[in-house]
Amino acid sequence: MGILSWILFGILAGWVAGMLYGRGKPEGCLSNMAVGIFGALLGGAVYTLITGRDFTTGFNLPSFIVAVLGSIGLIAILNLINRNRTGF
Repeated sequence: MGILSWILFGILAGWVAGMLYGRGKPEGCLSNMAVGIFGALLGGAVYTLITGRDFTTGFNLPSFIVAVLGSIGLIAILNLINRNRTGF
């Protein structure tokens, strides 16, 4: 899969994660892409740690679910860091 496909996959996964997490404000394309790509990496790493199997697949539904779950986890972690930094 080419780099453009992975970027589009990251944008889509980040957008879906933002919609499911319910942050209440629209995010930009770059933040969706960053959250999606890094969330997919996080989700793949957690999947590998839990199952012991490598999770390197193509553009399919299981990969998308892992990417969205990883992105939701990343959004939650970022929200916790942001909350602690601002004192709220």
